[in-house]
Amino acid sequence: MKKTTFLIVGKHAVLEALKNPSRKIERVFLTEDAKKKLNRENQSDNLFKDISVFYKSRKELDNLCGRDETAHQGLVAEVEQLEEVTLKEFINNNKKNNINLIALEEVTDPRNIGSIIRSAVAFNIDGIIVKERSFPSKSKLLYKSASGGAEHIKIFKVSNLNTALKYLKTKDFWVSAFDISAKKDFTKNKWDGKNILLFGSEGYGIKAKTLENSDFKFRVNMNKNIDSLNISNTVSVVCHHIFQSTK
Repeated sequence: MKKTTFLIVGKHAVLEALKNPSRKIERVFLTEDAKKKLNRENQSDNLFKDISVFYKSRKELDNLCGRDETAHQGLVAEVEQLEEVTLKEFINNNKKNNINLIALEEVTDPRNIGSIIRSAVAFNIDGIIVKERSFPSKSKLLYKSASGGAEHIKIFKVSNLNTALKYLKTKDFWVSAFDISAKKDFTKNKWDGKNILLFGSEGYGIKAKTLENSDFKFRVNMNKNIDSLNISNTVSVVCHHIFQSTK
């Protein structure tokens, strides 16, 4: 059965999709200038091999993108979702001693999720766990904010986050919740082994019931001029530290 398709926009999002052999691309809509620039910058890659290409004006691409206010940069692609691997399949087939996964509870803003994906890829996170019903999987804003990162990381969609956390704890994962009420500085922890980095929504944080399934609670220390960071900034700070400390 043919899968449903959706649009992704922007230079980096479309370019990485074109380079990803696992991504099925139905069509690419672009300006002639955008194609010339892509080919000039990627001369060793036959980016448009076996791809249906349609030339459009910038105004036509604006209309195609709708009202998302997403800057397409002259590039739009119609794509299918990547084949999904379940969380259990990933865990059962992964023999690594050190695994870091991000878990997001009630983080729904596409820009924030896209930025989190981008940071996760940059700092070698192994995957991201999201609640299926609140994950905007076909959002142009998400793919644009991820800047191509969505092609390079596994997204595990689960129906119940607490059930997933309980399962992972049986597989020797430690669940570390990042919460404003925490007292312990996360940089003092040793981040080897198998870790779940749990983050809640910017407005409400992590739910009390979910916190009960965490093994540790950590905070990101900062000066008193700012109460908190944007969720995507917090995730980036945490992931960068773990990346540096586990090299």
